[in-house]
Amino acid sequence: MRATVKDVARRAGVSPKTVSNVMNGIVPVSGPTRLRVEQAMAELDYVPNLSARGLRNGRSGVIGLALPDLATPFSAEIAHHIVEVAHEQGWSVQIEETGSDPQREHELMTRARSNLIDGLILNPVVLKESAVQVGVALPPVVLLGEVTQQLADRVFVDSFAAARDMTLALAKPGRRRIAALGVNRGRQSATAIQRTGGYEAALQQLGIPLDGSLLISCDSWTPASAAESLREYLEGHPLPEALFCFTDSMAMGALNTLWKRGVRVPDDIAVAGFDDVVDGRYAVPSLTTVSFDKRAIATEALRLLTERMADRSHGQRIVEIDYSIEERDSSRS
Repeated sequence: MRATVKDVARRAGVSPKTVSNVMNGIVPVSGPTRLRVEQAMAELDYVPNLSARGLRNGRSGVIGLALPDLATPFSAEIAHHIVEVAHEQGWSVQIEETGSDPQREHELMTRARSNLIDGLILNPVVLKESAVQVGVALPPVVLLGEVTQQLADRVFVDSFAAARDMTLALAKPGRRRIAALGVNRGRQSATAIQRTGGYEAALQQLGIPLDGSLLISCDSWTPASAAESLREYLEGHPLPEALFCFTDSMAMGALNTLWKRGVRVPDDIAVAGFDDVVDGRYAVPSLTTVSFDKRAIATEALRLLTERMADRSHGQRIVEIDYSIEERDSSRS
C-alpha cells in the first residue's frame, strides 16, 4: 500500500505536522529533523499526493519564476539556483520568459491570483511598465533586481554602487578615458539607469569630466548586439583606455570585436563586465567583473516568498546581496 504522512512520521519519530512542514518548506525545521524525515520518506518510497494537498491547503505546490531573457547566461544561472533551492524546500518551479513585455507580467500575476501557482518571483525591467503597481491586487510576489517600489518584497544587488566601484577600479592605473557599453537611449531599463548613474558618479569622484562620446548605447544586452555596437562605435571614435560593459554577456561580445580588430586586451584597452557568469571566467582573457552570490539571491527570494505566502499582512521586506570586484586578466595592468 502507498505510504502516508503518518507512516513517514512514525518512521522518523516526529509528528505528521513536522512532516508537512518539511514538505511545504514554509515553517523552518532543524537540519537533523529534516534529514530524519527525508530518510524516512526515501525508505518508505513516499510520494506526496500533491492534488490532495492542494485541495486541503489551497496550494498547488508550484511557484512561478519570470525572467526577461532566458537565453542569457545570467538568467540561466539564476534560474538554476532558484530551481535547486525550491526543490530542496519541496516546491516545483514554472519558468517563464517575459521578453521585457509588461503584458506577460500581468498574465503571470493573474495566474498567481487564480491559485494556478502559489507565488511568483519576478524580474521586471521598467518600473512604470511593471505589473506591480499601486491599485493592483498582488499575489505573493518577490521582485529581483533594480526596479524600486514600495509594494512588493525585493532582493537586489546595488547596481549603482557596484558600477561606481568597477569604474573606480578600472581607473586605478591612471586610465581616464573609460567608456560605458550598455547605455539605453530610449526606453531605459532600471538596470541601465542604475549602472549609468554609478559610472557617472565614479567619474565625478575622480574629477573626470563626463564625455558623452564615451557612452555607447546597446539596447539589446546580448553578445551579438554588443559586438556590433562596439564595432560601429570604433569606426568613428578612437579606442578608449577602458571599457565597462553593463553585463558579462556584452563584455564577451566586446572582446570578440576587439580581437577581430587586433586590439590587445588589456594592453591596449581594459575590459570589465557585470554578473560574474561562469563563461566569463573562461573567456580569453578571463573577464574582470562585478561578482555576487547567485545562490544567496535564490535563497533569500524563496525565503521572502514563503514568508509572504504564510502571512500577507507584514510590511515590505528588502534584502541587499553583497558584491565584490573580481579583477581578472582583462583589466590587469
